Amino acid sequence: MVEESSNEEVVLIDLFDSGCHIDLDKQKVITHIWGIIKRRYNTNVPFTFFMCYQDPACKDGSADVLSDFTEAQFNNLENGYTVVRDSNMAAILYSIKQEIDKLDITRILVILPQERRIHMDIYLENLFTPAYNFMIECYGKYCQVDSITFPCNAKQISNGISDEEYQVVARKNIQTYFQSLPALKGDLVILKSQLIPEETFLHGFTTRSGGITCIPTLSSLNLFCSPKRKDPTAVVEENFCRLGKTAGFDPQTYVPIKVDHAEIVKILGKTDPQRYDGIVTNQKGVTIAAPGADCIPILFCDPVKKACGAAHSGWKGTLLGVSMATVNAMVTEYQCDVKDIRVVLGPSVGPCCFTLTQEEARAFHDIDPLCVLQMESPKPYVDIRRATRLLLERGGILPQNIQDDTIADKSLNVTLCTSCHPEKFFSHVRDGEHFGTQICFIAIKD
Repeated sequence: MVEESSNEEVVLIDLFDSGCHIDLDKQKVITHIWGIIKRRYNTNVPFTFFMCYQDPACKDGSADVLSDFTEAQFNNLENGYTVVRDSNMAAILYSIKQEIDKLDITRILVILPQERRIHMDIYLENLFTPAYNFMIECYGKYCQVDSITFPCNAKQISNGISDEEYQVVARKNIQTYFQSLPALKGDLVILKSQLIPEETFLHGFTTRSGGITCIPTLSSLNLFCSPKRKDPTAVVEENFCRLGKTAGFDPQTYVPIKVDHAEIVKILGKTDPQRYDGIVTNQKGVTIAAPGADCIPILFCDPVKKACGAAHSGWKGTLLGVSMATVNAMVTEYQCDVKDIRVVLGPSVGPCCFTLTQEEARAFHDIDPLCVLQMESPKPYVDIRRATRLLLERGGILPQNIQDDTIADKSLNVTLCTSCHPEKFFSHVRDGEHFGTQICFIAIKD
């Protein structure tokens, strides 16, 4: 376990393949490593991780370079160190990532042999995000010690294995490791609506349980990755695989919206808009989806014409009319009758927790005064769900065809407040910038 220190970075020393693919004796390896450390830190070395290969059939790791470090050298690591061993580099790096995430450290120095530079780049690109600042120090028999900022995208060939071949091997190792991890926060739970007929449509609203994301505010079934967040694409992909297996859809058929907080709707099969907050289709076997982490994830279906839609409706999209824009797209493209369309609002922030400025809230007050609480306060509470229902009803959707938090049977309520239920949902309002994301999804069954 890493102990908190005053340093704002950590050091990773790659000894994973030392003695196998590197034409350097152990003492030269140690000399190179300590030369780099002394030059960068003098004696104030940050917490250090030694990454070593561990043969699954052998518990004795004494054969690696680490066994040749002197006691004095270890004593110089006053801020602490730990040794991480495994036969899979993905397992080593991801366990280290969890430790540094607990300390909220993003500056990471990696010291490794030149021969493993490309291989390491591939693992770092797949297991971390641009939210981390990597510094790479290489050493080797034929090169000067150098410093390069991650990532490096140069196409090179090392030890006869191409960059592309390394990518395949590394991603397979990563995928195998993530598949072996247990689910966090309990079993994967999907909320469903009785308003959407199961014989025609596969659908659901995800919660936060059942995935493998370890970062507290993203744990565990985070379904969105971003350069600003610390959950890498490979983890989100595994979360999607688990969701698809539980829900019954192929993640390869998954088509999400591209959030713009506006009212543009994509017609599946036609030219994509650059960004869109709604999507509709009448194609079978294609899963369309919209995210939500306080914004409303909304599902639409027409059992008569067998068409469906999904939308992301934040407060801006609500005012711009994204919900009715999605309805109108179904009517125009698939000749749906507005009276046949059913709409289900998923988990979103409620009027108990969501505030806007007085000027922003006034637009909701204009829709209906009951959409705003404490209108005269500097930060009124706003009910984006009520506004959405009213706009749908005014557009012709029958009141009984809208499911939200106004339904009498609370056991059927899928529109819970995301901010009020931290055990069930992610929330931007509650968790800040490093929030996770749940989704709604729908597909027309074959």
